[in-house]
Amino acid sequence: MAISLRNTIRLLSSIFTKNVYINTKSCNKRFIMTSRSKLEKVLEDLQKNPYFDKYADKIAKFQKVSPEEFLQRVENEEKKQQRKKVPVHLTRFYTQSLWSFPFFNKKVQPLWAHIKKNDFSDHTLKNMYITTPIFYVNAGPHIGHLYTAVLADTIARFNSMLGHSVFLCTGTDEHGTKVENAARAATLPTSEYCTKISGEFLKMCDIFQVQYSQFIRTTEERHQNAVHHFWNHLAERGHIYMGKYSGWYSVSDETFIADAEVIQKKDMAGNIESMTESGNPVEWTEEDSYKFRLTSFQDDLKHWLKDENTVQPAIYRKILSTWIEEGLQDLSISRPISRVPWAIPIPSDKSHTIYVWFDALVNYLTAIGYPNSFSSQFWPPTVQVVGKDILKFHGIFWPAFLMAAGLEPPKKLLCHGHWTINDLKMSKSRGNVISPFETMVDFTPDGLRYFLLRQAVLHSDANYNVQKIQNILNSELADTLGNLLNRCLGKAINPKRIIPDPTTSISTLKSEVALKNVKALEEISDITRTLYEECHLHHVVDAVMSMLHTANQMFDYHQPWHLRKSDDLDSVRQLEAVISLSLESVRVAALILHPIIPRLTSNLLDSLKISKENRTWEDTKPLHVTNSLNGAERIISQNVLLFKKIKN
Repeated sequence: MAISLRNTIRLLSSIFTKNVYINTKSCNKRFIMTSRSKLEKVLEDLQKNPYFDKYADKIAKFQKVSPEEFLQRVENEEKKQQRKKVPVHLTRFYTQSLWSFPFFNKKVQPLWAHIKKNDFSDHTLKNMYITTPIFYVNAGPHIGHLYTAVLADTIARFNSMLGHSVFLCTGTDEHGTKVENAARAATLPTSEYCTKISGEFLKMCDIFQVQYSQFIRTTEERHQNAVHHFWNHLAERGHIYMGKYSGWYSVSDETFIADAEVIQKKDMAGNIESMTESGNPVEWTEEDSYKFRLTSFQDDLKHWLKDENTVQPAIYRKILSTWIEEGLQDLSISRPISRVPWAIPIPSDKSHTIYVWFDALVNYLTAIGYPNSFSSQFWPPTVQVVGKDILKFHGIFWPAFLMAAGLEPPKKLLCHGHWTINDLKMSKSRGNVISPFETMVDFTPDGLRYFLLRQAVLHSDANYNVQKIQNILNSELADTLGNLLNRCLGKAINPKRIIPDPTTSISTLKSEVALKNVKALEEISDITRTLYEECHLHHVVDAVMSMLHTANQMFDYHQPWHLRKSDDLDSVRQLEAVISLSLESVRVAALILHPIIPRLTSNLLDSLKISKENRTWEDTKPLHVTNSLNGAERIISQNVLLFKKIKN
């Protein structure tokens, strides 16, 4: 009698996790024989399970069954499941154990708890779901929103170049008191106001080349249906109850604030004002409220955060862990409709509306067809990009909601700091926002996108400075990259604008700086791939600029304007090699920078006659290594103005 090792392990692990994840289409073909030593080896391996100690007594009792009887049970269950042919995606919606042993009748452990997580740097081809937070429409977009959107887009584009199937979601969050107040101030019906502001965010994405797969609005009927289904699912599973809430409430943040986070100060008249650390006023509120049993998931959230890749950079993971260690409280997830009418009503109680953050977070499910045509191949999200001000919502509330629903939480939260003006957070309430539509007039969409991604570091805030933008764009895009291209195509050096084949010409140059340039070309693909995977975009740009600086130094050292004047064969070959090595550096730089500045680099690659098929990450390796040109020369048909220098 031969039994599937995978099903043996699943049966035993279900004792700890009280749930079984079954994939009948991909059962392991390896088998074991009925021996006690084999069984003991399986049990030994399972001792690493975090629930082993908790269920050790039950395991010991279960081990009294002979190995033959135990394995016979496994085989019988395997046959039953083969007859049922349970689809993989269905198990994501039902967490009741498919095994029928008597001690499996207690609360079911969520499915996510024992699924193997894939690291972001996993190089196997796969489906990837990447999200931005949906942007709140109480005002139009500022550059902080733009940064978040282009950061997520850059991650998506990089992974597309690797060959992954990528689904990128963005959109707008359109419910809540602040939206209703903003619509009233704009003297527009609330729905019309939402459509207007949502259109501005859509325009921002289109102008700045955010290549989204789905742009979602929370006022769409499909989203309301998804929210109702998700609410009902949690209610049926006992995770929602009616209670009372008393506490501090921030209208501007639309969330309740813990006592420890409230600061009280005296105003000029001596009156005491209560506010958050960021200065937003809070008010004491007491009301009936539907609550989510967040306290039930404190241990589950700790388990989720054990993986150091779950939340990055590490500083934000530590913040979440501290919050959880300090203790969680059940979360109010409804508001009386009399206080917040512009929201989705609770399905079973029209006197309450659903908390805007509960509603908003469900968008990540709605976007991929939840619940009717749920695209389970893209679940869970691979990378969710968030700002540090919404870390608690995405790092505590959201994974807890998903665990309650039996869905796997995100594989990675990528959190970033704020953009500041004079060391103050850029925000709509302060009125110090910078519109991307106004800024792009001076710096172009490509230039602004480049600066934001080049300047920001995830673990800290970034400062916006007009002079710094100008200096960076002129120095790097206009001079270092653009000027190298133009020098190679100038009439005095290359009147026919020919790009010699680097596979035959690069080895001609023997100078130290040329060899350094070649070495940089050969190494930069692997270096920048790792930097992209770690989301160190500023270091990606640093590496590319370093290589281009070396190429410019090589160009100056060999003085091609003098080589052009000579007719001897050696000078001709050296001239071809200088042009070839320089333009090969430009080609590789354009491919590596493509996720960061897609429009500019696409135009450059078009000029260099690089086909769309030859713009994968594999193509970032130099042609003299891949030998993919087979001796072909390319001719640039017209002059190229890559990036116009910005003048004061």
